[in-house]
Amino acid sequence: MDWIIENKEWIFSGIGVFVLGIVYAFFKKRKKSKSLKMKQKSGDNSTNIQIGGDYNG
Repeated sequence: MDWIIENKEWIFSGIGVFVLGIVYAFFKKRKKSKSLKMKQKSGDNSTNIQIGGDYNG
């Protein structure tokens, strides 16, 4: 118990960094998934190609 009291800043700062990392990853993933929603409109007799990322062809 004394060890926990003596090292509480080190222990809880590690937990704090972990929690902030989880929150950051959640919002980054959420933002990325929204940016991949695409729409494409076309007219008659047209050929359309839609790529959701990098194309190397």
